[in-house]
Amino acid sequence: MISLLKKLMDNNNIDGYIIPKNDEFFSEYSFPNRLKSISNFSGSAGMAIILKNKNFLFVDGRYTEQASIESGKNFKIFEIPKTRPFSILKKRKDKIKLGFDPKLFTEISLKSNFRDSCDLIPISNNLIDEIFNLKNNYKSKEFYCLSEIVAGEKIESKLKKLSSILKKKRIQNIFISAPENCAWLLNIRGFDNPNSPIPNCQIIINNKNIYFFSDIKKIKRIKNKKNYKKIKFYEFKEFINIVNSLKGKNFSIDKNSCSIFNKSIILSKFNILNEIDPCYALKAIKNKTEIKNMSEAHIMDGAALTKFLYWIKTKKNFNFTEIDAEKKLERFRKRSNKFLYPSFNTIAGTGPNGSIIHYRANKNSNRKINKKDIFLCDSGGQYKYGTTDVTRTICFSKPSTKVKNIFTRVLKGHIAVFNTNLNKINTGEEIDKRARIFLKKINLDYGHGTGHGVGYFLNVHEGPQAISKYNNIKIQPGMILSNEPGYYEKKKFGIRIENLIYVKKNKNKIFFKNLTLAPIDMDLINFKMLNTLEKKYLSNYHSDTYSKISKFLNPNEKKWLLNLV
Repeated sequence: MISLLKKLMDNNNIDGYIIPKNDEFFSEYSFPNRLKSISNFSGSAGMAIILKNKNFLFVDGRYTEQASIESGKNFKIFEIPKTRPFSILKKRKDKIKLGFDPKLFTEISLKSNFRDSCDLIPISNNLIDEIFNLKNNYKSKEFYCLSEIVAGEKIESKLKKLSSILKKKRIQNIFISAPENCAWLLNIRGFDNPNSPIPNCQIIINNKNIYFFSDIKKIKRIKNKKNYKKIKFYEFKEFINIVNSLKGKNFSIDKNSCSIFNKSIILSKFNILNEIDPCYALKAIKNKTEIKNMSEAHIMDGAALTKFLYWIKTKKNFNFTEIDAEKKLERFRKRSNKFLYPSFNTIAGTGPNGSIIHYRANKNSNRKINKKDIFLCDSGGQYKYGTTDVTRTICFSKPSTKVKNIFTRVLKGHIAVFNTNLNKINTGEEIDKRARIFLKKINLDYGHGTGHGVGYFLNVHEGPQAISKYNNIKIQPGMILSNEPGYYEKKKFGIRIENLIYVKKNKNKIFFKNLTLAPIDMDLINFKMLNTLEKKYLSNYHSDTYSKISKFLNPNEKKWLLNLV
């Protein structure tokens, strides 16, 4: 297929072509997956550059090993941000012409990755689509609305908050290009994403008028609802006509989710304000209803995961594989009538596969689970109503002293994050240091952030908040994040401990509270390395887990969990 692409490159008089992972809505788990089609790389983030004689694949630290396995035969792999495309391309004597689809890139992403290293040529027809017949299976499913009881806030209230921000900044028009922000603002959900209830839509707000762009077939269920009668609905192709009909001098766009294609349409008439969509910050602060529903989703999820952990830890016949384990866990989750589908593809890696940070078992990689190996399982669910994400690392026989000690250092980092005094340390980059300190004492580290933001019945990865080396967003009450330090030894094993946590305020104190309820494997802990505070955390955590999920467990599962308290 790469050879066909190169023929199309010749036809378009370009020297290379850029293929991103994202679609035109910049969703993480987007469809179609053009990058996988051309490169075989199945990770959630990456970008390929096909030249006439060379092929490059750029991924972040989570995916370097996976990319090498999946795409190493045909692509040279580079890690972003250590190496960006401009540093490779500027070494060339000639300045090459690179083609790209303007609907799939923002101006900021092209500038940061390519600078002045090449001539970037927009091509209206996507060349990957010309080769592959990539059908979107979600096209026909209609959007639906969340009641105020589920969302916890009326649409009018959210619009009022946004309007107040726009007024202060003297913004006359705003383009909300990220579908998850449209979903939050208008309390709607959909089926346009394989792992999130995302409705693919975009909005323009002008003088209290709302112009809603989507596939018009999908809005039948919401169009005539009382709260949506004032909204004007249009097909995406009508975007240019609506922009040209609007008045005012300025137009706010989000620099991280507004495509070059849409920006050029707006720029033809308006002065553009490159802002960050205010909905991101508003959406990040969950209301009391959202926290309550997320907590209830985690009780159901915790019961399912605990049943799975009991099953796999006590199973005598070990004749099963990673895929068998993945399917078994999903069956436990499906016992809840509020479970909808996984919030991402389950990562179930045993032994060397566990070292691949975002591993996905397939027919070729699927390993039989060996009692001597440790097993890493990262999974989550979308529930009515809430989103979960949890990782547990477990052993089936006595682990080596090395593995036990590293696991304990990861656990100490996990506990340190939870125990952060948020009144004094309140940015992701500061908290991230606390997670790594115990590993760094023995010159170890991990190649991913310590935590990501999480949406409410939306995306499992959702900012702007994060616990990472590069995030300085202030952590505020109502925010939900993951707490997931780890360690990975290439081709040997992987360790990660992940809970979702939220920020609670009580009087003047701000602190983390756990949402995730599932036992941590005590057989992997060197208790001599834990101090009194850390031991107390473990005891309290397992006690809290037992009190909330034990009623869903059978007598043997209850007894097993109670022994951990």
